[in-house]
Amino acid sequence: MIDPASPDPASPDPALLARAAAILRDGGLVAFPTETVYGLGANALDARAVERIFLAKGRPASSPLIVHVDSIEMARSLALEWTELADSLARAFWPGPLTLIVPKQPNVPDIVTAGLPTVGLRQPDNPVAAALIREAGLPIAAPSANRFMGVSPTTAEHVLKELGDRVDIILDGGPTRIGIESTVLSLVDDRPRLLRPGMITREEIEVIAGEIEVGAGSFGNAHPSPGLHRKHYSPSTPLFLIDGERLPSGRGAYIWITQPLSAEHSQQMPPDATGYAAVLYDTLHQLDERGFDWIAIEKPPDWPEWAGVLDRLTRASTVL
Repeated sequence: MIDPASPDPASPDPALLARAAAILRDGGLVAFPTETVYGLGANALDARAVERIFLAKGRPASSPLIVHVDSIEMARSLALEWTELADSLARAFWPGPLTLIVPKQPNVPDIVTAGLPTVGLRQPDNPVAAALIREAGLPIAAPSANRFMGVSPTTAEHVLKELGDRVDIILDGGPTRIGIESTVLSLVDDRPRLLRPGMITREEIEVIAGEIEVGAGSFGNAHPSPGLHRKHYSPSTPLFLIDGERLPSGRGAYIWITQPLSAEHSQQMPPDATGYAAVLYDTLHQLDERGFDWIAIEKPPDWPEWAGVLDRLTRASTVL
């Protein structure tokens, strides 16, 4: 097992960052915090290093990775085409939880992109992540630092529990701020397409991009974005998304916003989408360890700001 290394989130320790950066340059794996969730990072330009991510997570090759950069300039170096719209969106939302999918340069290995001619790029809004990319001097390919299809980690302890000694070092930057994965927007077609909702909403994007398409559409063996598997973000305990008064039988935990129901464990969540997203995964991690027969969640409102949360809960749930 590996003890999480603890840089000061506001002022990361230079020696610790140098050690983590050296691991990346040598083809190793570094778990690090972003503002969304913890990522499992490798040198995005080293195919053999990236292969270690897939092996550690048990992730299928059909699911592409997001590449994390420290600037628009680094993003441009990885993009075969960087349009005015890409630049406008990056300047509006970076650093931040928006991933832009653009045509890739040939030096981005196919294993990163599931063999697709496109790559997802994002500049994370976290001082540890930013300092790590700068210190390493290279882009970092990083999905969430957990086993594939499981609940994403929002603390270093979650990473340690999930991946243990499959990671060379864990940088502990404290709990993540946003709590769910980034919004993913494809800029490959004539009109931008929202592939995965997140805490940056469609409406916010359309202020910059005009009307956009929504939904991944049909795809072949390779998914155009991470997070598109029907079953994803799931705890080991069966999770049910409910819209009414029926709870499963047996010992269970019930998470709610407006409608309390009788269960062995009942927990009210923040009433706003931002607060809810920030604590959702940590709540699921904690409840998953308690041996319940089920976890039931009151369906949040179907409002634009809740789209990312609803997407994660829908993919995590089992039909009741």
